This record gives sequence, structure tokens and C-alpha cells, in this order.
Amino acid sequence: MATKTLFSIIESSGHPNATELYNSLGIQETKINSMRKAIAALKKQQPDFIVAEFFYGYGNNYAGVNISNLDVLLYSLQKYSDHTKVIVLVDKSEHKYVEKLNKIIKLHDILKFPINKKQLQESLSR
Repeated sequence: MATKTLFSIIESSGHPNATELYNSLGIQETKINSMRKAIAALKKQQPDFIVAEFFYGYGNNYAGVNISNLDVLLYSLQKYSDHTKVIVLVDKSEHKYVEKLNKIIKLHDILKFPINKKQLQESLSR
């Protein structure tokens, strides 16, 4: 059986450290600290999962065109790796905006902070 792969896109200190969980599930984690680097990595490797935080684009943070920090990544997934399952981590206050991302690519799961390892494990097992 091939090893599953996962990109952890870590853009804040709120991103949970789940390396031990991934290892116990036989998932090889690649930690990435920016969307730009994540998109570059997608061109070289198509992961089974991506775990990333959602930050809504209030005002002009994202030039008024994009919904969030994840838009460009999701568009890139359409081109390079449409089988990748995306797990989005979101603050309760921004949860109402996440569903809009499903119009770009179907999200595998949306988990609200605080994230516990059991939730993440269940999501990865589906």
C-alpha cells in the first residue's frame, strides 16, 4: 500500500501540530509556511490531503476578487491535483464564509477552532 501524503500549510501559530497523529496513521507530512510555496510544491507532488487555515479577505486584503487566503491554492488544485482532499481549519467567527470555497473545489472537511486530534483523525479516515 502506498504511503499517503499531506501538506500542512502553516500560516499562523494557531495551526495544530499533528505530526504524531499523521505518523500514527501512516501519512507523510510536508510542512509548508506560505501559499506561494504550497502552490510551487503542488507542481512537483500531488498530496492526498491538504490541511490549511482559512482567513477571510476582509476589505482589500485580497484585492476584492478572492474570498480568502485559500482561493489561489484551490484554483491550482483544479489544475494540478483535483483528487486532493482539502481540510480547512477556521475560526468560529469566519465559519460563515468558508462555504463559498466549495464553489471553487469541493472541500473534504471544515473544522472549527479549537481543533482536537480526534476530529482531525476522523476527517483523515473518511
